[in-house]
Amino acid sequence: MEKQQVGVIGLAVMGKNLALNIAEHGFAVSVYNRSPEKTDELLKESEFEHLIGTFNIQEFVDSLEMPRKIIMMVKAGNPVDDTIQQLLPFLSEGDIVMDGGNSFFKDTIRRNIELKQKKIHFMGIGISGGEEGARNGPAIMPGGDFETYKLIEPILNSISAKVDDEPCCTYIGDNGAGHFVKMVHNGIEYADMQLICESYFILKNMLHLTPPQLHKIFAEWNEGELNSYLIEITSDIFAKKDDKADGYLVDKILDVAGQKGTGKWTSQVSLDMGIAIPTITEAVFERCLSAVKGERVLANHAIAIEIPDIHIENEAEFIESIRRALYASKICAYAQGFSLMREASKEYDWALQLGEISKIFRGGCIIRAQFLNKIKDAYQKDSNLTNLILDDYFKEILGKYQKDWRKVVSIAIEAGIAIPGFSSAISYFDGYRTLELPMNLLQAQRDYFGAHTYQRTDMEGTFHTNW
Repeated sequence: MEKQQVGVIGLAVMGKNLALNIAEHGFAVSVYNRSPEKTDELLKESEFEHLIGTFNIQEFVDSLEMPRKIIMMVKAGNPVDDTIQQLLPFLSEGDIVMDGGNSFFKDTIRRNIELKQKKIHFMGIGISGGEEGARNGPAIMPGGDFETYKLIEPILNSISAKVDDEPCCTYIGDNGAGHFVKMVHNGIEYADMQLICESYFILKNMLHLTPPQLHKIFAEWNEGELNSYLIEITSDIFAKKDDKADGYLVDKILDVAGQKGTGKWTSQVSLDMGIAIPTITEAVFERCLSAVKGERVLANHAIAIEIPDIHIENEAEFIESIRRALYASKICAYAQGFSLMREASKEYDWALQLGEISKIFRGGCIIRAQFLNKIKDAYQKDSNLTNLILDDYFKEILGKYQKDWRKVVSIAIEAGIAIPGFSSAISYFDGYRTLELPMNLLQAQRDYFGAHTYQRTDMEGTFHTNW
């Protein structure tokens, strides 16, 4: 019996759609799921004769041509290790196991080492785009051994999204590099979404705009430099009427945001590396704050403050200022994410190609945006660029938009509207460009209470003072 070219294990939403995507591109696929019902469901849905179902691990592994190419689409954490242990007794030297879930990159590094000792190739593959991307073309971030990548490259390139006929897939780097870049992608996604939500909140609370008006504004923004998947779907959301009650659905959704952990990981890793990503981290914190809804309700009743009545004389002008503030904040959020990738590339010896990474983000993934072409151009001009905000294009935009940016942040704070994304982004911008920060005083404090020493501006050496 002729063997299948690739196997997919785990048939929840992402795994199912990825298997259909692979089959649609002409590859013979075997699928397996722990609960056979999901396998049966997929087989009923599939129109592809070259997609076959298997119902135990040995049957699944034996159905594949050698070296076997297996993509795991299972929940991150212990389920990945459990699945690997189930596969191992039936694998052969040279087989390729790929983790397509949102695994923590250090787990991927560990698994890579463990399986290499058994002469099994392990790849950590970041896949972004959700259900739609998995089915129709995601952005794909493969990490692992380069020679192993070349064996699976034709499959990954075929199923990925395409921009200008270029696959949104490129080799990222060794061991955990693919999952690291996917983690940072998700951190940037957190920040991007938070900034959009803050724009909405200012428009809603200061201009009292209705969902149809917001729909129109975001649709217009999507025609310009903010053009992106997230702006597009935001516009769509505002247009959706509630099918269970009068009004628009967005106004009926509880203001409690969920999270799966990749944003939190990005913030934790940034602290370990000493890289400032405040806008990404504030986006994580705001989801945490949203989760304590009961406490917020109590605080709302308990804390009475006077908010000045702020009149916006020119609404159209203020809306444009918000758009500019959003774009400027977005630049800083992406700059933070790319700075973190730059540092990780040095720390883990990955040689990340940040320009190539920005290219694959242009299609399939959640943060896909016209703006990424500008990031690609920046790194093509200078592959050693230390921070995106030093690129000529971004410097010009931030300089041009900063007056509106500051105005929006000031007015929102004066009006008592929480804007942690906007305010952290402009503080990052101001802090990064400041010649002298007040850390001279902080270092003096450290020396005062802990004899931590300090350096001087006027002479070489390390000093301590008996304060």
